[in-house]
Amino acid sequence: MLRVHALWRYPVKSLRGEACETVTLEERGVVGDRLYAIRDTDGKFGSGKSTRRFRRIDRLFELASEYEDDVPVVRFPDGGTMRGDDPNIHEALSGFLGQTVTLAREEAILHFDAGPVHIISTSALAWLQDRLPDRQIDPRRFRPNIVIDDVRDPTPDDEWLGQAVAIGAARLRILEPTERCVMVTSAQAELEQAPDVLRTITQEADLLFGLYAEVVVPGEIKRGDLAALCDDWRGFSSIL
Repeated sequence: MLRVHALWRYPVKSLRGEACETVTLEERGVVGDRLYAIRDTDGKFGSGKSTRRFRRIDRLFELASEYEDDVPVVRFPDGGTMRGDDPNIHEALSGFLGQTVTLAREEAILHFDAGPVHIISTSALAWLQDRLPDRQIDPRRFRPNIVIDDVRDPTPDDEWLGQAVAIGAARLRILEPTERCVMVTSAQAELEQAPDVLRTITQEADLLFGLYAEVVVPGEIKRGDLAALCDDWRGFSSIL
């Protein structure tokens, strides 16, 4: 039996996100997920790594984001908050991050690293916990949208590749494993710096941990919803 254990949405890319009771899935992914990003003067988006599209900006994980209606709200370490539509938001973020940045809404280029929805299972988290018994393996390190509670023995999620997933009214297709980067080692909230997490995933799973999925049929899903796997999403009518 599979069940939705937790749902997460990240209003601003590379900032800490918000746990949700309900989310809506659309073709782009979770509605509102990573819809905003911190953009530097070169037009690159703030991240924990530097690539062609992204630039590493320190201290992003010290900030959290959540929605107030459809407006992102940024929470600073001192507990203060500022709405994304406040005209002072760009100055406040620039001062905190030590460089000129703006809070930018997504335009033509998606803010996602790869697939639109990121899934991880409790058995995969248990697999990693078995290998790092002295480390707190918290799903927040891996920034999933959906955490699936399953009853398998501790194991990575690679056996789900190519499968379809039904949750509530939504249907998803598993695309590829998630290649991890240094962000999983970063301190955030009460989680400490953890270089052994990435080292273990590299040695034991070739850097792959978690799954990217695409939305085949949009719909609303809730924490606690049952989920089912199938070879083809069109076959769900006979098993649900």
